[in-house]
Amino acid sequence: MSRAADRLRLLINHLDPSPASIRSEPTFAQTSTYSHPQRLRYTFETDLLTPEQRVFYEENGFLLIKNLVSEEDIDRFRKAFERICRQEVKVPGLVVMRDVAIAKSEFVPDQKAVSKLQDFQEDPELFRYCSLPQILKYVECFTGPNIMAMHTMLINKPPDAGKKTSRHPMHQDLHYFPFRPADRIVCSWTAMEKVTRQNGCLVVLPGTHQGTLQEHDYPEWEGGVNKMYHGVRGYDPQQPRVHLEMEKGDTVFFHPLLIHGSGMNQTQGFRKAISCHYASGDCYYIDVKGTTQENIEHEALDIAVRKYGVEGDVHFKDVWMIRGRLVQGERVSL
Repeated sequence: MSRAADRLRLLINHLDPSPASIRSEPTFAQTSTYSHPQRLRYTFETDLLTPEQRVFYEENGFLLIKNLVSEEDIDRFRKAFERICRQEVKVPGLVVMRDVAIAKSEFVPDQKAVSKLQDFQEDPELFRYCSLPQILKYVECFTGPNIMAMHTMLINKPPDAGKKTSRHPMHQDLHYFPFRPADRIVCSWTAMEKVTRQNGCLVVLPGTHQGTLQEHDYPEWEGGVNKMYHGVRGYDPQQPRVHLEMEKGDTVFFHPLLIHGSGMNQTQGFRKAISCHYASGDCYYIDVKGTTQENIEHEALDIAVRKYGVEGDVHFKDVWMIRGRLVQGERVSL
């Protein structure tokens, strides 16, 4: 038995029956106090995560690792992003998203701001992020050894134009995914520069990953909402939240049921981050018809038909089968 496993066994077997508390390690975004869980369901023992880190994720649904991605790698990802924005390269399947309220950008020739690149799995340089060994060793703690990269994004949050459209509604990522189980899915999200409350850092509601998938739709915001930016219906803004301020290279891993979003970018610069949603290769597709996910299925299929020019019977899972790429182990079901 490894030393880490011994510590974990000791921790689990000797929990006080009365509510205990745990203080997060310096690698986490914010120091908070939470009660111990009775069992660990969200992570695997790989000798990487400490018992304290596993318990923290169990209670909160996220884990922040400092300085995980090198400055050199991040600068290479930024250059690849700029080449795409200047239309110097064409990437098959890539979706370029623009903020509905921005009239100019730092790179795009047509003067419309690129707020996000989505589905960059066919770009060799950007997809290299999804295969970084230091990322995958953490991902394996949540998914197991068979790892699929399912959803890729480079977010370029623009300065808010006064319409508050640079906000991202509070949501759960599982709303977009027709595959399960949720506990074998994880997002890695890496800051490409210093991320603060001023430029719109991630905001999370700790512990909400232990709940269920909630109903989502476009929020009724006066300034409008960007395409596909659904939010939790009936969201209570008074719920306790944590702002994840991060340095360049810091990476947060979080559960797909964790409610999260981001505020306005109140600076003059663009706030960049790169992310990938991973799933176990053993996950399986589900039919979302008749569920709260039916609205996002219709929207995603409409986009896919225009994007790929396909005709006939197209299913939600077909869209995700095209997006998914194996990065480690075997592609079993996805």
